[in-house]
Amino acid sequence: MRTILVDIGPLAHLSGEGPISGQGLIDEDSLIAHEKGIVIEGNKIVTVDNSEDLVEEYGVPNTTLNSLSKIKSSENKIVSLEGRSVIPGLVDSHAHIIWAGDRSREIRWKQNGKSYSEIASMGGGIVSTVNQTRTASEEELFQLGKTRLEAAFQSGTTHIESKSGYGLNTDTELRLLEVSRNLSLCDGLPSMDHTWLGAHAIPEEKSHKEYFQSLMSEQLPAICEQGIARSTDVFCEPGWFTLEETEELLRESRSNGLDLRLHIDEFVDGGGGELAAEMKVESADHAHHTNDEARAKMKDAGVNTGFLPGTPYSMGEQWPNFNKMINDDIVWSIATDFNPNNQILSIPFLSSLLVSRCGVDPLATLVCSTRNPAITTPHPSGLEHGKIEVGSIANLNILDSKNWESWCTRPSHSPFIGTMLEGKYYSH
Repeated sequence: MRTILVDIGPLAHLSGEGPISGQGLIDEDSLIAHEKGIVIEGNKIVTVDNSEDLVEEYGVPNTTLNSLSKIKSSENKIVSLEGRSVIPGLVDSHAHIIWAGDRSREIRWKQNGKSYSEIASMGGGIVSTVNQTRTASEEELFQLGKTRLEAAFQSGTTHIESKSGYGLNTDTELRLLEVSRNLSLCDGLPSMDHTWLGAHAIPEEKSHKEYFQSLMSEQLPAICEQGIARSTDVFCEPGWFTLEETEELLRESRSNGLDLRLHIDEFVDGGGGELAAEMKVESADHAHHTNDEARAKMKDAGVNTGFLPGTPYSMGEQWPNFNKMINDDIVWSIATDFNPNNQILSIPFLSSLLVSRCGVDPLATLVCSTRNPAITTPHPSGLEHGKIEVGSIANLNILDSKNWESWCTRPSHSPFIGTMLEGKYYSH
């Protein structure tokens, strides 16, 4: 049984190999096609061709989008999109999905000039969330995560990275990853990429030295034995984990078969960019204060820079110069960084910030929300995603518009009438 989408308006296929950088990010001729149709078999795209040719081969439309998910017939399902634009499923490559608690009281502390470190010393910050997460049941954590994933999916996200990091002891970190895996088995939710972030902060009950030793001797071996996490991440920032500690933990993680990610240079240039380049991590995120020389080294080492524009928005800080990344030919992506102090799950909202407040081209923003982050967070099927081409997973968003640019012009609600997730259509 096939699903054939015809009469597609502008198709932002974003096809090709590897990440896109520089002026390639805004090359509409190579990334946008017109008058195309798509044939889907199972969970995979098998044909992208002229719409008229597909109608000639398979026949005229015989169903509508509204009834697409209801038809159980073995016949081909042919749907006219009536000129609506289509873009790939969005990829959120940095998110903290599973935690409990409420830190909304911190907003007034921030307005009164309290720093990230000062808020932590006042009983807020990561440790506050850790205490509430440790006491939450597995069922509560599952339901919290499910609700958040449903919200992300409504905004077009079809794949999301899920970090642990709010347990800060072995038992809770393992439990968070177990919940993450259970969520990834649910139908109708974004697929997930699992990351261990035990090195997120220092718990109250241990000294810095004691906790780092426990990460190396206890947590990491247990995480590897559990086998859920694909990657290790470290909050490498002055006042959190040093460059030396980060390197030691990354090297031991790599030797145990884990891929590598980093939080770097969020508050100051702490040298994280140079370490990211040296270790050739998949993605070095935040990176707001990384110096130009380090960015060049990261580029040469094949390291993606993962910008998280929702975080400075929530913290009342300035955004980096994203257009400089285009001019300097840097490979970069954006992600939500959903967390207790930045509860944003909508990539279309973030795209509106980049386009309307930072002057970034909407096509560059789209690539940095799809094809580029998809490379750093592979799909569990093994198929490519973040683009629409033959052989890739059938993850795509159908816009309620005949203009592909509309994906970033509706920050208050979803711009999509529906999403195709692994070949199944879900109406929004």
